[in-house]
Amino acid sequence: MSTNQIDPTKWVDKYSDYLFNFTIVRVNDRELAHDLISETFLAGLRSMKNFKGEATERTWLISILKRKIIDYYRKINSKKGRAEVKINYSDDSNEGDWLEEQAPDRFDKTAEDIMENEELGLAILDCMEKLPKKQAKIFKMKTIEGLDTEAICNEFDITPSNLWVIVHRARTALAQCLEKNWF
Repeated sequence: MSTNQIDPTKWVDKYSDYLFNFTIVRVNDRELAHDLISETFLAGLRSMKNFKGEATERTWLISILKRKIIDYYRKINSKKGRAEVKINYSDDSNEGDWLEEQAPDRFDKTAEDIMENEELGLAILDCMEKLPKKQAKIFKMKTIEGLDTEAICNEFDITPSNLWVIVHRARTALAQCLEKNWF
């Protein structure tokens, strides 16, 4: 399916019931569900030129709708101290849970909290120095810097499964080191 085959004039007739059923079980509010679906259709209209045809129209609209639902929960939960939202989802090709967590206000810390965080940071750095150099570098690139798996694999000439084994071993070693030296 290419961009010229998208027909927004038929979206309401073809997809509104499906999108509504998808949304209502996640937000449990009819009016909100209708609002989110309207926002989804508007976002779809705005980003039609980005539709690559790699998925069906319905799957593409569902992916937009999922982001709208997540944004809604982020917005309402950002006003709370620490909130957790779990959204179950299921579509033709995927199913599972999304877990979103809003961290506590970073400005709401005592001097003791700040000192403890600094001590933990130093302990983590000390433990990372004890890791083998390659393991520490890969762990830092993936976990701390958030680099793409493929980029790291290319740089070190390793497979993705090898990367995950290295990251797992680094986490295990760091946890053991911190348990022994920091707690």
